[in-house]
Amino acid sequence: MALLGSSPVSAERRDVSGQFDFYVLSLSWSPTYCEAQGEKAHKDRQCNRERPYAFVVHGLWPQYERGAPANCIYPAPYVPNGTLNAVMDIMPSRGLAIHQWRKHGTCSGLSSERYFDKLRAAREHVVVPAQFQRLEQYRTLSPDELEAAFMAANPGLKRNMISVSCDKHRLREVRICMSRDLAFRPCGEVNRRTCRLNRMVMPPVRARGEPPSSSWLPNWLPSW
Repeated sequence: MALLGSSPVSAERRDVSGQFDFYVLSLSWSPTYCEAQGEKAHKDRQCNRERPYAFVVHGLWPQYERGAPANCIYPAPYVPNGTLNAVMDIMPSRGLAIHQWRKHGTCSGLSSERYFDKLRAAREHVVVPAQFQRLEQYRTLSPDELEAAFMAANPGLKRNMISVSCDKHRLREVRICMSRDLAFRPCGEVNRRTCRLNRMVMPPVRARGEPPSSSWLPNWLPSW
C-alpha cells in the first residue's frame, strides 16, 4: 500500500526517531484490498473470511507538516510475539504490523510495545460510522460523503483533519490526522491529497464461505 510521500526537510531532522509534528492514523477498507488480490485472496489471512474485516488499521504514521520520516532506526528493534499477537484484532496480519513498525514505528521515539499501544489508543479514539462497520452490498458514495459521515460520528473532527484515498474506482483508506497526544488536528498537506473521484465504490465485506470474485465491478455499476 502506498504511503504518504516525503518532502525536502533537512537531513538532520528527516530520520531522527521521535522528531515529528503529528500522527496520521490510516484506516484501510479491507474489501478493496481483497478484491484487488483477485484469486490470490484465499491465500491471504486478511481475505480468507475467517474474520470479516471491514476497516482495519493500516498504520499510525509520524508526520512533518510537510512530508514524513521513515525507517528511523535500522535495523529496527525486534517486536515480541506477544506485542504482535495483541494487535491482530485491529490489524490484518503480522507482516503488516512488522512493516509498520520498521518504517513508521521506529520514527515515533517509542519502543515497539508503546508504539502499538499508541496505535491501539489512536484507533479507539476514532468511531467508525455505524453504516460502515459491516457493509453487505456494494455502495457508491463521494469522498465528501464519507468524510462527512466520519465527522458526524467523531465530534471535533473537521474537514481539514481527514483525507480519503482511492484507486481508479474504489475507496482505499481514510486517513485521520492527530496530535502527538491523539487529539484531532488540521493537516494541510494530507488533506490536500484526498481522493478526487466524484463517486467511488465500497466493495462489501465478504461473508464466510464466499468465493473470491474474479471481477470487482458489479454489472449494475457504471464504468467510469
